[in-house]
Amino acid sequence: MGTSVLWLLPFAALLLAIAILPLVAPGRWSRPGFQAIVASLAALPVIMGRPQGLGHAAGEYVAFILPVGALYVVASGVRVTCDVPARPSTNTGLLLLGGILASIIGTIGASVLLIQIVLEINSERKNVSHTVLFFILVVSNVGGCLTPLGNPPLFLGYLAGVPLLWPLRLVGEWAVAVGLLAGVYYLVERCAYARESPVAILAEETTKRPIRVTGRWNFLLLAAIVLATAFLRSPFREAVTFACAAASFPLTPRGQRAKGGFSWYPILDVAILFAGIFVAMEPALVVLRERAPGLGFTRPWQFFWAAGSLSALLDNAPTYAAFLAVARGLNRPEVAGVPANILEALSAGAVFFGGLTYIGNAPNFLVRSIAVSRGVEMPSFLGYAVRAAAVLLPLFLLLTLIFFRG
Repeated sequence: MGTSVLWLLPFAALLLAIAILPLVAPGRWSRPGFQAIVASLAALPVIMGRPQGLGHAAGEYVAFILPVGALYVVASGVRVTCDVPARPSTNTGLLLLGGILASIIGTIGASVLLIQIVLEINSERKNVSHTVLFFILVVSNVGGCLTPLGNPPLFLGYLAGVPLLWPLRLVGEWAVAVGLLAGVYYLVERCAYARESPVAILAEETTKRPIRVTGRWNFLLLAAIVLATAFLRSPFREAVTFACAAASFPLTPRGQRAKGGFSWYPILDVAILFAGIFVAMEPALVVLRERAPGLGFTRPWQFFWAAGSLSALLDNAPTYAAFLAVARGLNRPEVAGVPANILEALSAGAVFFGGLTYIGNAPNFLVRSIAVSRGVEMPSFLGYAVRAAAVLLPLFLLLTLIFFRG
């Protein structure tokens, strides 16, 4: 007898809490203690009723939060001081740069490193939330589809036998997605720039400082974390990651983090909420693994939309693994036991759809928390999902028509 769908309720309740409580109780929700209570209440039924899955959930959580926390600490040790005009062309260029870096140093590394620069450059601007939203879409998600280093599901595919450079086959999907998102952002940004006050525009245009980078040792530590995550197995991976985070403090000039507005709040925000998410999500992933083989999927667009939609709410790595098992049952062992066109659709879906919600991919909520800590008013969970869907769903339909109809 399979796992009851009633075990989806704790996870659904936690998602509703994340969506509603910031709107009805913003003061309390901003307190880590209150968030911990909410996360604990959602996790409690699973802890009491399904203790057999807690060990796996705890291991997955540690594998998730340790590199996220380490990358946040190390990247915050790099301080870029500059004041170039935050024009639409400048911000669009940074977005495109992030879309490239995401496949080289991973979506987490690119997100944590570049969001500081984006917020610094736009510090005189009032209309910034749309820039952070598109940053999440491009840098934290879509940009990381070209290498196993870019996104956790692709790395899982690499461990399952997908050749190291095979994701480069997604360069067409990557180019269309990143290009169109950058184009839409440029149009939105021009409208937002036109709404800025003359005082803000004057400050942007007249206050100029050359680009200066301090804390350069952290770039080496950042590279070490990315390489350890990609090529080392546990527990060596975790040991190297923790050591790099610890080494960042003595290697960073004293007082630099304070000058850059460093705060533990963003990573604490992510750590608390995702602890509850990983526990409450465990039965949902079991239900997915049990029922996915009976869904009757045989075509690329089905894998693109099914794996993608679930990746927006669940951890995209185990979602990818569940549908990879389904694809292997199609008896067309072209790439790692999977039809090539199916693997392309599955990989793109697991990566691209993560931008639909704050919890769809690891860097999303972290970028949002960093922006909030810097004074940017970000939309709520539901507000973000609506805005992201308005941008992404037409893009996904276009990608389906171009690449995944077969």
